[in-house]
Amino acid sequence: MLATCDGSADQIRVYTVEDSTVGRKGDYCFRATAASGYLTLELPRVFALETGDHPISADLTANGATTTVDVAEGGFESVGEGTVGGARSVLVEIRVTG
Repeated sequence: MLATCDGSADQIRVYTVEDSTVGRKGDYCFRATAASGYLTLELPRVFALETGDHPISADLTANGATTTVDVAEGGFESVGEGTVGGARSVLVEIRVTG
């Protein structure tokens, strides 16, 4: 579920390119309340994912293709335009995997 970013171990943090003209913040946090589950959403301009106590798998779309990224417990992963030559990406699903 959507949560206030506070550095809690059970949070998943999604970093985006902030844009006040469309109301997009620079980061969004989600709290995992179970060992598994998923959230479907559309969050544009995502450039990194960070996990706490729960590993995740995330789907991102860019240029008509979907990419799945796995992030280990306590991990950080650059994605989309956060990587060298990466395309602007939209986060479309987060899955807690453990």
